Amino acid sequence: MPITSSAKKALRSSKRKKVFNSRRKNEMNSVVKEYKKLVLAKKSDEARKLIPKLQQAIDKAKKRGIIKGNTASRKKARLIKITVKI
Repeated sequence: MPITSSAKKALRSSKRKKVFNSRRKNEMNSVVKEYKKLVLAKKSDEARKLIPKLQQAIDKAKKRGIIKGNTASRKKARLIKITVKI
């Protein structure tokens, strides 16, 4: 447990940030999961409609610093690449 007042404040702050970050990450992962499910089911039209939502979720996670820039780019490229293969 933190002892100094600044450490206590940092703990409170990190707890608040954790809630926002986990929410953003869960949202991103759920969209990716839904997208992959559509791709595996060979529903390319529905999957293509989900691409903007997918990219938005990944970009927001990148903007908040939940994932790094190159990771976001790699995820988007690989996910779109599997749509093309259908």
